[in-house]
Amino acid sequence: MTTVPKNAVLAAAPSLDEDRLAWLALVLAPGLGPKRILDAVRELDAPSQIFGLPLTSLEGLRFPAEAAQFIFDGKARAAAKEEWARVAAQGATLVTFGCPEYPERLKEIYDPPPVLWVRGAASLLSRPAIAVVGTRHPSPYGSGVAEMISRDLAVRRLLIVSGMARGIDSCAHRGALAARMPTVAVWGTGIDVVYPKENKKLAEEILVAGGAIISELPMGTFPAPQNFPRRNRILSGLCVAVLVVEAGENSGTRVTARCAADQNRDLFAVPGNVTSSGSWTPNTLIKQGAKLTATWEDVWEDLPSQVRLELEAEAPPESKSETTASLLPDPVLRPRRLWCLRLCALTSRCRSTRFLSCWRRN
Repeated sequence: MTTVPKNAVLAAAPSLDEDRLAWLALVLAPGLGPKRILDAVRELDAPSQIFGLPLTSLEGLRFPAEAAQFIFDGKARAAAKEEWARVAAQGATLVTFGCPEYPERLKEIYDPPPVLWVRGAASLLSRPAIAVVGTRHPSPYGSGVAEMISRDLAVRRLLIVSGMARGIDSCAHRGALAARMPTVAVWGTGIDVVYPKENKKLAEEILVAGGAIISELPMGTFPAPQNFPRRNRILSGLCVAVLVVEAGENSGTRVTARCAADQNRDLFAVPGNVTSSGSWTPNTLIKQGAKLTATWEDVWEDLPSQVRLELEAEAPPESKSETTASLLPDPVLRPRRLWCLRLCALTSRCRSTRFLSCWRRN
């Protein structure tokens, strides 16, 4: 593979305005978290002012000594320009907290990411959305329900957001793609590092379908355990609601559910077999007040009125009858498919591939 000189890449990168460059420089400075960055920028007339401050003023913004020196020496600016060149080389973009494209819902949370790295359609981030999350090791029942509900909500123009992890997350994205609608994946790695690797094709399908892949982490960031719980606050923050399908007692999905509660997001959960460990989190959430969810209607009727009106207005006239159809298109076949779902919820008789082909056929 031919190596492109760094200077050539920098020259080819589109120009980046000073304010966005300042946001990026702050994120790349060592020891600065989202809350401290946002608090500091609020004390300035403009983010770009950070580049001209003396060392004492930088320390006065409550920056650690290492971060203040990094910015004062010009290293933060240089690192930001190099990062922007890498982003441009990937055909991606940066959405900073000060950009008009930055989603308003995400600004509502306690510690919104100052910069989002985005591949695909950044405009999707402001659409009404629901996060569909769950275990990496779902049962056939959980996989089928996650895909079906995601598909039926996507048909009705509600954006499906998930983390593209193994299991429920991947099923949610596939459900949206089956409806031929875009979906958004929030990664706990850089947007150029696919994780897990077997989801490379799914990532490509998301982008081809007009969706987006986003992260708050710089290019080249590899998977690290601490990145994924922090990622979950973005999952819930982007959305009006969170749907939990299957998750064990110690699942990371509980972090997302906790973030949703803290952010005042609606919480939905699909009930499961009480003898299954994967049902612990959704069943517990239902006992604590989450809305029991069996079909897309259960989510739809609890959405804020303005969100429903916005989504209904976007539906093309020829699909109006389609968008009011039941979860299972043919009413005659509905009981058979529901019976299959209930059987798999109560027993472990069906293998995953047999189950999915069963409900699709029925």
